[in-house]
Amino acid sequence: QVQLVESGGGSVQAGGSLRLSCAVSGRTSSVEATGWFRQGPGKEREFVGGISWVGGGTYSADSVKGRFTISRDNAKNTMYLQMNSLKPEDTAVYSCAASKYRTSYSSRDYDDWGQGTQVTVSS
Repeated sequence: QVQLVESGGGSVQAGGSLRLSCAVSGRTSSVEATGWFRQGPGKEREFVGGISWVGGGTYSADSVKGRFTISRDNAKNTMYLQMNSLKPEDTAVYSCAASKYRTSYSSRDYDDWGQGTQVTVSS
């Protein structure tokens, strides 16, 4: 089993920045990819972006392209989400997840999840 722990959430004004971290532990050798998802108040869970643990390629949702950057520290088994130019509509609980099989935009392809961290963007 894989354990994931997010950190770095908080409150920020519109236009500001935050960096989220996702520390991955346990059977990390089984991880194919990790991803970030978010769920805003009254909204469905939404894919934000992810990174392959095999090739290192990243992929992200159109809604965050150009503002959010995903990276990974291989030595620390930690994935990051750098969020710039934040907007009030980015307010959500951000969760990271690990997939044993593939890089994917679908939450159904992820097996293990963190507990989530709250990001609040005020106007």
